Amino acid sequence: MPPVLLQRPRRAPSAAAPAAPRRRTRVLALAEARWAAAALLLFLAALPLQLTGAPAWAWGPLYAAAYAAGGWEPARAGLRALRDKTLDVDLLMIVAALGAASIGQVMDGALLIVIFATSGALEALATARTQDAVRGLLDLAPPTATRLRGDGREETVATADLGIGDIVLIRPGERIGADGRVLEGASEVDQATITGEPLPALKETGDEVFAGTLNGTGALRVAVERDASDSVIARIVAMVGEASETKAPTQLFIEKIEQRYSIGMVAATLAVFLVPLAFGADLTGSLLRAMTFMIVASPCAVVLATMPPLLSAIANAGRHGVLVKSAVVMERLGQVDAVALDKTGTLTEGTPRVTDIRPLPGAGLTEDALLALAAAAERPSEHPLARAITAAARERRLRPAAATDFGSVPGSGVTATVGGHVIEAGAPARLLDGSPHCAAAALAAEVAGALESGGRTAVLVRRDGVPVGVLGLADRLRPGAAAAVTALRALTGTAPVLLTGDNPRAAGRLAAEIGITDVRAGLLPQDKVAAVREQEAAGRRVLVVGDGVNDAPALAAAHTGVAMGRAGSDLALETADAVVVRDELAAVPAVIALSRAARRLVVQNLVVAGVFISVLVVWDLAGHLPLPLGVLGHEGSTVIVGLNGLRLLRDSAWNRALTS
Repeated sequence: MPPVLLQRPRRAPSAAAPAAPRRRTRVLALAEARWAAAALLLFLAALPLQLTGAPAWAWGPLYAAAYAAGGWEPARAGLRALRDKTLDVDLLMIVAALGAASIGQVMDGALLIVIFATSGALEALATARTQDAVRGLLDLAPPTATRLRGDGREETVATADLGIGDIVLIRPGERIGADGRVLEGASEVDQATITGEPLPALKETGDEVFAGTLNGTGALRVAVERDASDSVIARIVAMVGEASETKAPTQLFIEKIEQRYSIGMVAATLAVFLVPLAFGADLTGSLLRAMTFMIVASPCAVVLATMPPLLSAIANAGRHGVLVKSAVVMERLGQVDAVALDKTGTLTEGTPRVTDIRPLPGAGLTEDALLALAAAAERPSEHPLARAITAAARERRLRPAAATDFGSVPGSGVTATVGGHVIEAGAPARLLDGSPHCAAAALAAEVAGALESGGRTAVLVRRDGVPVGVLGLADRLRPGAAAAVTALRALTGTAPVLLTGDNPRAAGRLAAEIGITDVRAGLLPQDKVAAVREQEAAGRRVLVVGDGVNDAPALAAAHTGVAMGRAGSDLALETADAVVVRDELAAVPAVIALSRAARRLVVQNLVVAGVFISVLVVWDLAGHLPLPLGVLGHEGSTVIVGLNGLRLLRDSAWNRALTS
């Protein structure tokens, strides 16, 4: 026969609890809280009648009703567990209360029921608040959206029914119903719930928008790019939900010890009852002492020591755009002592940007005029450098002239006629080969060489065969990259290492900007894995942060892998242990600090639980611990441990992690 275990399952909040958008669950919305309140009111009505000498028929039914109100649900749960050969502490508490009543201590048993029911209500409320933190994200997305049909007519549909390719109309003041891209219109969108940006972001044609964000004063036509189930918000909720079902190694260890401890505790309870009887003790005193021992020695607080802090940390990280895939990962994040960072798409944004605009002397062009000329020629091109040049022109609100006779030569550049002039834009080495040997060509070669030495990609612009300027492009650092590297160094005690497949010159320039000295460039995916294993062979627990397919092997090989979610490849997102949805590098050290805070709370909880159990057990065995006081101490420690773990749900916990 399998052993009978003493367990206390986590109580889920009542199904009757309403899911009010972005509101905390009210206490009385929970069935557990209502039954506990009823038991308390009945107890308070019966107690003065008993103390003033009223007949038993006046206060007895009130106590009986208090027993029923506070005890029926734990009794049912305990009997259900008993059928599965599991001894539930809820059932033991009810048995202890009925035992007290059977020997005439009706008030003590009723008080036990009231305290126990109140403790259960507080646990249910704590669980509901944890779920509210994540469920509130789903409430951000509107229930319906305005979809545009092929004939231009509007129809109102559920946002869950929107599919990829649908066109939706977002009116001023409406919340956006799906992740997508702007096809037409311009507006400022408040997307603080997704990106954390304090100011509204300007959204124009081609820009990405997210479900749940709030449109400003303009109207937008948006093409849906993700199903509702795959939106940023839905991914956060789904992954946090999956993480909540996992158990960290510390929790698994505690549960393993708990099984043996529980069997020993049941045996000890019988000994506490039977041994005194064998030496002539009275039945009533022995039974009360044994029941009290059974209650105070129960490891409820120990069991609750681990998961509330870890699950609170997971929920808080999820609210701030970091999807931690399991409680195991949340615990492991706090153990890392070395960090390896990818370059392109991780430390940088992954797309080239215009960084330098250098009109040549004598060309008669300003920076804006040179950029507009290049953008006009590049506008028909799909090359990433061309898109960067046209994007830079849009940012400066320039209006490039129309281009004709467009032509493109891979590896060389583009040619177009703009305003009656032949404009060429492309690689300096190729275009200067066709330029006459003149001062402009020599100067252009010098400017291009200087830009390339600084890690930029140079684009030469010629007008009617004469060089008129050079543009410098580079993959721009993510905002806060240097601060994130500094924070990671402070947390781990060592500077991060840069692992990149880029050339040493570009990698060295970027590393110098953000304070990284250990640079390993020109690496293939297997080289990155080798670098990670080299550090782990030296006893380090390595965190790898990357985004591309080439980073997936290193993410899998590392102690913990974190992927940049917005630009990350599907393979990297699947392989990584955690995903930074908003691509904010500051979130990486923040989630490490949050994990370490959770670990500290786990240790605090274990100390609190151990102290309470030890003191109460010694008091009961060596002295006389009243049954109600034993229940109060046991349930009080359980509530303290549970609420202490939930401290990490607060936004202040994330803010402290960001600044740690």
